[in-house]
Amino acid sequence: MKIFFSAEYDENELKPLYEIGEVDKQGWALGLPKFSEEELVKKTQDADIIITSYDDITRKVIESAPYLKLIACTRATPVNVDMQAAKERNIPVLYTPGRNSDCTAEMTIGLMLSVARNIPQAYRALKEGRFTADPGFHKETREGLKKDVIWDMTMDSPYMVFKGTQLKGKTLGILGYGSIGRRVGKITRAIGMELLIYDPYVGEVDVEEFGIRKAESIAELMKESDFVTCHLKVTPETEGIVSREMISLMKPTAYFINASRGAILDEEALIDALREKKIRGAAFDVYSSEPIRSNHPYITELDNVVITPHIAGATDDVLTNHTRMIVADVKRFLRGEHMLYQYKY
Repeated sequence: MKIFFSAEYDENELKPLYEIGEVDKQGWALGLPKFSEEELVKKTQDADIIITSYDDITRKVIESAPYLKLIACTRATPVNVDMQAAKERNIPVLYTPGRNSDCTAEMTIGLMLSVARNIPQAYRALKEGRFTADPGFHKETREGLKKDVIWDMTMDSPYMVFKGTQLKGKTLGILGYGSIGRRVGKITRAIGMELLIYDPYVGEVDVEEFGIRKAESIAELMKESDFVTCHLKVTPETEGIVSREMISLMKPTAYFINASRGAILDEEALIDALREKKIRGAAFDVYSSEPIRSNHPYITELDNVVITPHIAGATDDVLTNHTRMIVADVKRFLRGEHMLYQYKY
């Protein structure tokens, strides 16, 4: 059995696959770029199984592989696989839901803390030499007093410039209460935040307990939350769901965090809200267009925003998770058993 393999992976977790067949590591598995469609057609034409992360498994690729029996994509959403073409040939497609839920939830918390406490701004200021003392500086302590470790006390001191807000006691609005949203909720409850949930696919009885309440509408969540964080997939229903109207309902002291998908947000409306100080700040790992443009207002203009380059799922642990999930399901497939991670096309 020939297995075409162009995915990120954990070598220890991949070892059982070597016992199943010939594993042909190519492309991204070797740290090389994505293949073009024509390259992929040539490289997969005799494959029984295709396992990839980012290569586009198009109709042409599928139809050009007569022996193909199984496709696996090591992503939480296999957007790079032509599902209709796979369905027509009755080829199962595997994916890895939840592979990066923990690390994305942790990244969300990091973004929240960073924007609430101005951590990146303070770091950058020190690296640029602001608020620092000369190498020979020594502060004298007056007789009768204990050594004071405060830097300075003026309106221009870092204590004042970078003054933020704590998370404990605040209301966190969570848009989307699936795998990631629930993990974010669990962590922030431990911090001491109250939760307001909006998810039409989750009932009150499954959500509500002391300190957690389900919002009846997005509008209610936007109005009442001190922090809003998004954990939604892009669908016709969710695209642009955080609209200009919804953003206008937010408190002037509120923060907006998005580590899910840029398409759920009216980005121009959010930029206007930040520019006009209608909300206090925002933090993003995702954007309407990626990579983010070098002249984007988040980079060139706004100082009340924290940004990262779509790295919420970028941990070694994710490789371990999705390799383990895919290998286990490939073994189930070959034994004729029910697969746990088969995509419903």
